[in-house]
Amino acid sequence: MAAGQPTILATSGGYKQGNRTRVEFNHLMHYAVELSGVTGRSPRVTHLGTASGDQRWWAAEMDQAARIAGFDFSHLNLFTMPNVEDPEAHLMEQDVVWVNGGSVVNLLAVWRAHGLDAILKRVWESGVVLAGVSAGSICWFQGGVTDSFGPDLKPVTNALGFLPYANGVHYDSELRRRPTVHKLVANGTLGEAHCTDDGVGLVYRGTDLAEVVSEAKGKAAYRVTAGAGESVDAIAVEERLEPRFLG
Repeated sequence: MAAGQPTILATSGGYKQGNRTRVEFNHLMHYAVELSGVTGRSPRVTHLGTASGDQRWWAAEMDQAARIAGFDFSHLNLFTMPNVEDPEAHLMEQDVVWVNGGSVVNLLAVWRAHGLDAILKRVWESGVVLAGVSAGSICWFQGGVTDSFGPDLKPVTNALGFLPYANGVHYDSELRRRPTVHKLVANGTLGEAHCTDDGVGLVYRGTDLAEVVSEAKGKAAYRVTAGAGESVDAIAVEERLEPRFLG
């Protein structure tokens, strides 16, 4: 088992502006590789861009970033058909599976149509590190808050459920995220929610939150739980979780 036990890194980050390219991988992406425990060779990382329709221009940006990082990098595309004959065999050979952002609702529908939901569970249980940003974070949880349906944020409650919590992303940069999470946790639509500011990641060993890490100073993660009160008086309680700065 590559990572020692099933491991997920759920983030609101992972990228930065490049010096000679538009995108480079930031500390959170490199930490996903570190969590895999790979040594003595280039880390094998595959990218799933399903949430944005497997955009080839973005894949090219990721390829450039991967060359700078020294990764043995690949893509698992599902549009217009899977680009590998055996997606499960491909994913099992990786050290890290990184899922990009976009529409988490569309991602879940396409993954289920291709049986990737069950495949990814087996991949996770085998020790391949699962990681990602935004939609690529929410997907591992029971659900979260999404703009997949339009500009008004709505709940998604049928995510993969590998982790028994809800997830909130871009908690500090999109002003409607925090109050929407609070409302949905308070009224019981979402359960306990684990949320990240931009640049912050949550590390899960099995289903336990083991560590909070950050590639940006002054940022944090948050645990949001239902507080006292009934119906319209229901409230949510937010606990700030200080991260370890990755530098």
